[in-house]
Amino acid sequence: METRELRYFVAVAEELHFGRAAERLGIAQPPLSRAIRQLERRLGVTLLERTNRTVALTEAGSVLLREGRAALDAIAAADRRTRRAARAGPGLVLVSKAGATSELLLKLLDAYAAEPGSVTVEVLLCGPGEQERLLRDGRADVALLHRPFDSVAGFDTEELHTEGQVVVLPSGHPLSTEPHLRMADVTALPGLPLPRWPRLDGTYPDGPGPEVRDHAQLLQLIALGRASAVLPESVRTHLHEGLTTVPLLDAPRVTTVIAWPPHSRSRPLAALVRVAAG
Repeated sequence: METRELRYFVAVAEELHFGRAAERLGIAQPPLSRAIRQLERRLGVTLLERTNRTVALTEAGSVLLREGRAALDAIAAADRRTRRAARAGPGLVLVSKAGATSELLLKLLDAYAAEPGSVTVEVLLCGPGEQERLLRDGRADVALLHRPFDSVAGFDTEELHTEGQVVVLPSGHPLSTEPHLRMADVTALPGLPLPRWPRLDGTYPDGPGPEVRDHAQLLQLIALGRASAVLPESVRTHLHEGLTTVPLLDAPRVTTVIAWPPHSRSRPLAALVRVAAG
């Protein structure tokens, strides 16, 4: 398969409309339709079920959509990493969620800087869920991810730290003096809905909670009595005045891992991972 064919198919599979896909790709619709038919003939499978009004993915089409996205991401990542290697030298780019694992990240960077032969580590701080994408598409060499919220599929990883979660409440809230709570208590809090984080496409899920973009905004909304939040217990180290936390008994535990592409042969990266695991 050619990269062009994969791009064409992924566009149609995501839009489920040849006209919109052609507009997105900047080409006319007839050559797009011909390219998809040619791809189906070569593979010997039906990828799309077409009627006069609808386009739907077959089981084979669903598989190619998943694999095609991964292949296109890998090609784009190879392009970016190659250009970065020529432009920036031996340094590393580490991506982490802003506001998370700050203490752990500081210890890691200090320990690595003391290693013989260490290189410069550029730190990218991003919004929730973005670390995985930046690592997959080649803009980062290594990432701090958080299971179960981030997917580590396709990466090599080392576990660094596991912790429980807490609910963050405004100081003085009636539940702030409880020794612990459960998730059912949190989801039923009147007037303090849980926040809504953006999806990868920038849209927000439906719900009563406020739309938030980063932790600083979220913590300010909680202090103002407009929201609550469930966060890893390490958040306690950088809470400002007006906030308090209560442990949650049944919230899933969060494991911080250091993750990197499995094909990497970077010695500086290997040294960073070794320091992190230690």
